Amino acid sequence: MAAGSCLLLLLPWLVTATHSPPGCKIRITSKGLDLVKQEGLRFVEQELQNITVSDLHGKEGQFHYNISQVKVIDLQLAFSDLYFQPQQHLVFNINNASISLRFRRQLLYWFFYDIGSINASADGVHIHTVLQLAKDKSGRLKISNITCNASIARMHAGFSGTLRKVYEFLSTFIVTGMRFLLSQQICPSLEHASLVLLNSVLDTVPVRNYVDEHIGIDYSLLRDPAVSMDTLDLDFKGMFFPRARENQELENHAVEPVIKETERMVYVAFSEYFFDSAMHAYFQAGVLAIELQGEKVPKDLEVLLRATFFGTIFMLSPAVDAPLRLVLQVSAPPRCIIKPSGTSISVSAFLNISLVPPGRPAVQLSSMAMETKLSAKVFLQGKALRVQLDLRRFRIYSKQSALESLALFSLQAPLKTLLQLTIMPIINERTKKGVQIPLPEGMDFTKEVVTNHAGFLTVGADLHFSKGLREVIEKYRPVPTAPAYPSSRPTEPSVDPRQL
Repeated sequence: MAAGSCLLLLLPWLVTATHSPPGCKIRITSKGLDLVKQEGLRFVEQELQNITVSDLHGKEGQFHYNISQVKVIDLQLAFSDLYFQPQQHLVFNINNASISLRFRRQLLYWFFYDIGSINASADGVHIHTVLQLAKDKSGRLKISNITCNASIARMHAGFSGTLRKVYEFLSTFIVTGMRFLLSQQICPSLEHASLVLLNSVLDTVPVRNYVDEHIGIDYSLLRDPAVSMDTLDLDFKGMFFPRARENQELENHAVEPVIKETERMVYVAFSEYFFDSAMHAYFQAGVLAIELQGEKVPKDLEVLLRATFFGTIFMLSPAVDAPLRLVLQVSAPPRCIIKPSGTSISVSAFLNISLVPPGRPAVQLSSMAMETKLSAKVFLQGKALRVQLDLRRFRIYSKQSALESLALFSLQAPLKTLLQLTIMPIINERTKKGVQIPLPEGMDFTKEVVTNHAGFLTVGADLHFSKGLREVIEKYRPVPTAPAYPSSRPTEPSVDPRQL
């Protein structure tokens, strides 16, 4: 009994432990699905136009007939629907469609031989397909299965030529055979289009990608997609990692993003963990440091520093005219704080000020601690998430004594100006490139609006296709000898990469 009670007490903890919170979450709404339907319908039309129907031949008494070179010349798919079906499905229906065909006829009756073409029409075409969505082994969204049913209510053919009456006599056999063959080719065509061609488009979604020469990002799905009647939600890991330690994991203790809105086509949510992991990865990579020496130190600041440390410099008289060196280095991974009022980043660092006499060891004048708070403006452009930082609060103090901290008070304003005019432009230049959001190639965001919440922020946007599905498929069409699923190894960054 006691063991059972303990198990009941532990059950909520076990459920929480197995549910890893996402660093990034994407919701596609019914409005976004309507746009996907328009592009998908064009794609389905193209696929059905490429249907290959086997030749039809037979014999009825003294009549020998052969139907070949069947081609789809027109489709009318006026009534179609694409909608969500819980828990992991998309349903695509085509109702009362028509397919126009043209094929070559050959007829032999005793000594009479006839050859020509026939136009036919399949009416009342109904296609019902259900696509199952799932996470594959690499953490990528895939169409894992498809069920398809296709039927043709009516089919008729228009015959002409010398033996038109004979063809009309045989039309029952020919039309019935063509109707059967055509209906048997619709579902295999759509299955190939979904499991092979559309999955090749999903392969363009970044899963584990390099951001620059220092860090990468893991966009693998944490679980299968969650589908409701109106939405499709995708939970991504959303964790950055240093390239020198690709297998390093950073535990996520941040608030899980919650998306409640459905008015826009798509919503993307980012928790504090998403940004914290980026700064932690850069810190681990050892690149959060800047050094200024000699002429790079602003002249006004140099004069003030020399006056502040006049006694020390005078005691080191041979080094009076030596250049100054300032080394600014972050002492711990910066932390992101997201509130409804805005986003900020807290940074702790230390600043070492030294003299560097030529040919002699550097002489340290001071080592001071710095605490700064940066405001962060997060915005989305195309598919790139970008951050622009601005210095808000700044404080310095001595690590040695309160007396030296008092002496450094006069440096507060000029050092803040140094950060604003010299350091912040360097940082913002590194964040200018941003990081790609996990969307397929050819699909971009428009009309983005950022909203802050407690512990996470959301970006509501509409979608548009900058490239058609066919264009992306032709670019990434799978080679028969290639593996069915590409490696999840990160891709190299583009030329001239910049830090996030």
